[in-house]
Amino acid sequence: MHATCQPKSVELIRRRERCVWLRGTECEFLAQVAAEGFALQSKIPMDHLKSLIREVPDFPKPGINFFDITTLMKDGPGLKAVIDGLAKAYPAGSVDVVAGIEARGFFFAPTVAYLLGKGFVPIRKPKKLPSSTRSIEYALEYGTDTLEIHDDAVEPGQRVLIIDDVLATGGTAQAVGQLVEQLGGKVAGFGFVLELDFLKGRERLGSHKIASLLHY
Repeated sequence: MHATCQPKSVELIRRRERCVWLRGTECEFLAQVAAEGFALQSKIPMDHLKSLIREVPDFPKPGINFFDITTLMKDGPGLKAVIDGLAKAYPAGSVDVVAGIEARGFFFAPTVAYLLGKGFVPIRKPKKLPSSTRSIEYALEYGTDTLEIHDDAVEPGQRVLIIDDVLATGGTAQAVGQLVEQLGGKVAGFGFVLELDFLKGRERLGSHKIASLLHY
């Protein structure tokens, strides 16, 4: 018969300006968590993460070299390093809410929000959000695209951390920053898994803090 863990006490663990309430148990897990303090650290060098990203030539069209992050995400230590790296770049006291950009921003933003103890706001394609929205249209290389946010997703004065997978030309991130500001929020900064430096996308994001874990 397997032993079960019984509630024993409530402990407050305080590490790196973060408080987490945990119900104590007789499990070894609690002792491990208490010892580590949920430290946002990874033993994997960031440069090693590049070896976990698959490069796919001529996708989605000829001449494009696509960086496929799904191979990084299926690697447990690699995924942990990415989430920890993004969260570590922004102390919890500097952020009120975390926004993720559809679609691949959703892979990372909710977990970063969880680590920071903050809420998550989805930025979605048109007609995906059920309530009243604010939208913005922005230019692509060929044509335009539109993103939306709920009208009540960001309160005036809230500091919003914007997360996406890649910083390329910067048009999408810039548009989301404008959406946040239209609702009265403040852009606390941007976080990306990788940045394509040769496209100079950060130049479109003004003086805002930008944390990119990998550079190509």
